[in-house]
Amino acid sequence: MRAFLSFLLPALVGVVQALSYTGTRLLVVNEDASEKEKYSKFWGDLECMNFSIREGYVDNTRASEADVFYLIARGFRLSFESPKNEKLSLFELGERAYDHLILLPPKSKGFGPNLSPKNILDFAKKEGNVLLALSGDSPTPTAINSLLLELDIHLPPDRNALLVDHFNYDISSAPEKHDVLVLPPVQPLRADLKNFFETENPLAAPRVVGQVLGNASPHLAPILKAPSTSYSYNPKDDAEAVEDPFAFGSQLSVASAMQARNSARFTVLGSAEMLENKWFDASVKLSGKQSKTGNQDFAKKLSEWTFQEVGVLKVGELNHFLNKGDKKGVLNQTAIGASELNPKIYKIKDDVTYTIEVSEWSHDHFIPYVPPPLDTLQVECTMLSPFHRLPLLPSASLSTPNATLYTASFTLPDQHGIFNFRVNYKRPFLTSVDEKRTVTVRHMAHDEYTRSFAISGAYVWITGIWTTVVGWVLFLGMWLYARPTEEERKARGKKAQ
Repeated sequence: MRAFLSFLLPALVGVVQALSYTGTRLLVVNEDASEKEKYSKFWGDLECMNFSIREGYVDNTRASEADVFYLIARGFRLSFESPKNEKLSLFELGERAYDHLILLPPKSKGFGPNLSPKNILDFAKKEGNVLLALSGDSPTPTAINSLLLELDIHLPPDRNALLVDHFNYDISSAPEKHDVLVLPPVQPLRADLKNFFETENPLAAPRVVGQVLGNASPHLAPILKAPSTSYSYNPKDDAEAVEDPFAFGSQLSVASAMQARNSARFTVLGSAEMLENKWFDASVKLSGKQSKTGNQDFAKKLSEWTFQEVGVLKVGELNHFLNKGDKKGVLNQTAIGASELNPKIYKIKDDVTYTIEVSEWSHDHFIPYVPPPLDTLQVECTMLSPFHRLPLLPSASLSTPNATLYTASFTLPDQHGIFNFRVNYKRPFLTSVDEKRTVTVRHMAHDEYTRSFAISGAYVWITGIWTTVVGWVLFLGMWLYARPTEEERKARGKKAQ
């Protein structure tokens, strides 16, 4: 076993790649260097670990080959900087100097001029991912308020406010202040969405700064909502009751997500303490029941989603072609000539087949994308408005180990013009898929119309036409046959004289 692992480790180190789809450069901004060790387990989970293998054990823990691969595979390259560093910059020669950014709560009034709200937003515009952690232990700087307002995320106007819950709190650590919330495992936002943040154990959320999400932005989604009995409160306020709270219950979010049009992800975590070693190994007590926290698992899954290790969709081959003749019902594109794929012009009432390959990035490779049971991909045939909106069905025989092939067949409308075949798939926590192909639909040529004798409904009119023709011919024959003889014409002439 030892010889096998000694051979396996160098091989795996040689082929290791980052789990993130966008890169491994991760900047951690922490003003107080002495607090770095408080998050050491979180940093260890992110970066490439140093360990030794002895008789199949990793750090005195039994490890299988899969475990070894997991330990070395995530591999972010962490850079720790203070916001007071004058040389700190998110950009180099106009491009991102880092792929991801973690902002821990500052002790001063903000992150400094190099990390102004504009610079952080520019970093997101360059497809950088941001994890912003807040804390109720220190006042929230005005710069952070300004930054989040740009994303339509609202914080309490009272900079010292935090969430309090008198029913769902940890009895052992917050018996009086009730500011350590005990939250149930994360549930999916809707039944038709994937849950990337699922944990088995409840979560401990100490001193949370609650956020309220705006209703206008489709790019915002709550990851972890506050309990229905919680509210925002300033512990320094001596009042016995809160008459006009900033927000309460499920209006507040403990963790929020924003995914921009360019797929950049911005996550706001209301409690930086959730990432500390102390709460990774802690046990919480709620209603007399003691249980271990799921904070470590939640922190891992939260960072996986933020840094695009999961939930990234990719479109592979996309084709459309005529579905008629010997090609009718054929989905295997190798059986269809390249010249017959993706024509620019169709005619009205043509039968068309549309196919699209969709993959999902999962940690270190692409897997076939399968929507949740209550969700489906759809294709639209549109001009100004959709003429068709049809579900795309997976083809098991033509899917690959890395992608699912979805297909739909439909008949073009009896309307000529410029049409779009469009797949517009946008779901919370998944990168958007918006693929559009433009085609021309022409009217039928004169020699393409169906002949009248092939239309059963035209038999009445055809019979009428030929009856008229035959009747006219018979009339002419009878008229010619019934003309008067020469003697009759002479007799009529004499009588007339």
